[in-house]
Amino acid sequence: MSDRIVLGQIAGSFGVRGDLRLKSFCAIPEDIAIYTPLYTDDGRVFRVVVITGQTNGALVARIEGISSKEEADALRGQNLSADRDRLPNLPDDEFYHSDLIDLEVLDTGGAILGRVKTVLNHGAGDILEVQLTGKPATALLPFTLAIVPTVDLKAGRIIADPPEGLFE
Repeated sequence: MSDRIVLGQIAGSFGVRGDLRLKSFCAIPEDIAIYTPLYTDDGRVFRVVVITGQTNGALVARIEGISSKEEADALRGQNLSADRDRLPNLPDDEFYHSDLIDLEVLDTGGAILGRVKTVLNHGAGDILEVQLTGKPATALLPFTLAIVPTVDLKAGRIIADPPEGLFE
C-alpha cells in the first residue's frame, strides 16, 4: 500500500483567473478540499484548495498559487493525492483503488488469473482491469461481492469467481 492515495485529477482551467475544473474521486466530491495538502504527480504541493462551484462533471476550485488560465491549463491531467493518514479508515468491505492495483487475482480453485492493472468506474460500479498472466490481453472483472468474494490486502491477492469464459 502506498503512502498517498489519488483523490482527484485536474481537468483544466475554468475561466481566465486561474480557477480549475477538478474531478474528485471522493464519495462526497467536495471533501477533496479537506484532505490538504494535495500533491501532484510532478511534485507540486497545494496546501489550500477552495471549492467555488460545479460545472459539467467537475468541481470548480481555486488552488493556492494558480492565478492564470495558462497556469491552470498547464496542470491538466495531473492527479491530486493526499497522505493516507489524512484519510478516514474504511470499513472491511471497502478499499481505496490504489490498494487494489497490482494485486494478484486467483480463481476459487487457486489458479492464477493475472494482476489488477487498474480500477475503472464509468458510473455503474467498479470494474477491475486484470492483466492476464502470460498474455498481452486484459479482462474486465466486475468488482462485486458475488464475483470478487475475497480481497486480502495483507496477502496481496484477490479471489475471484468470474463468469464462465471471461478469462479464456
